[in-house]
Amino acid sequence: MELMPLETHLKLIGALLTPLALLHAGFPRYFNWATEFRAISLINRQMMYVHTLFIALLVLLMGLLCLGYAPELVHSRLGQVVCLGLGLFWLARLVVQFVGYSAELWRGKRFETTVHVLFVLFWAYLSVVFLAVYWLGDSS
Repeated sequence: MELMPLETHLKLIGALLTPLALLHAGFPRYFNWATEFRAISLINRQMMYVHTLFIALLVLLMGLLCLGYAPELVHSRLGQVVCLGLGLFWLARLVVQFVGYSAELWRGKRFETTVHVLFVLFWAYLSVVFLAVYWLGDSS
């Protein structure tokens, strides 16, 4: 069985990150921020909205980078170093999935557990692919 080329993995990642970025637009409504944030200060409320916007923008730009420049990421030294940074970023996000969120949020709840497991697998996939591009890419 032949493995999928790294470029194809990067394009798949781009196709997955782009809608994930757009999904952030629904966070305020889904998580009921209008009510939940009523008790916190204006600066804390606005920081949540602004940080969510910039996380979404970063995820969107990562997705577009992978969609538009997969060959350059795999076949240039600069692309590989960029992928090292992205791999470390997503590896840190994977770790935070376990140490930054209480298992109380998902354990024993079917939907939340499913989402937790899917995102663990997704963060792991992103980490492995980006780090593989760094270690296995061809910059000759």
